[in-house]
Amino acid sequence: MKLVVASDEKTELTDFVLEYLESKGHDLILLGDLVEKNGKWVEIGMEAGKMVAEGKVDGGVIFCWSGTGVTMAANRIKGARAALCWTPQIAQLARKWDDANILVMALVDTTKETAHEILNVWFATNFDEEGLNEAHKLG
Repeated sequence: MKLVVASDEKTELTDFVLEYLESKGHDLILLGDLVEKNGKWVEIGMEAGKMVAEGKVDGGVIFCWSGTGVTMAANRIKGARAALCWTPQIAQLARKWDDANILVMALVDTTKETAHEILNVWFATNFDEEGLNEAHKLG
C-alpha cells in the first residue's frame, strides 16, 4: 500500500511507526520533519489530505503534538477523512463506520505499544458498506 506519512516533529514514536510500516511492506512518502526540519502542522495536514483525496496514495498516517491540528487541516480537503485515534477501538470504528482514510496519532501521549495496536487494527479493518448512511455520503 502506498502511504503518506507526515509529522511536524520527528520523535521516537514517528521513527517506530516508520519502521512498522516499512516492515509491513508499505511504500512511504514522507512529509514535514520526517524529511527536513520545516514541518508546519497546517501545511503537512493539508498536503497529506490532498495526496489521499487525489489518489496519489492509498491512505495516510499523520502526527502533530495533540493530533487535533493535522486532523482539522487534512479534513479541510474534500475526500480526506482523517480520524484522530487514541485507542485501537477508536481506530477500528473510524475505519468501519466512517471510512477514514488518514490515521492521526498524537505525539504527546501515544506510546509505541498503543501505536502498534492502533496500526494493527487500522490496517485489519475495512469500511462496512452495509452500514452506509447519509452521513457517509457527505465526504
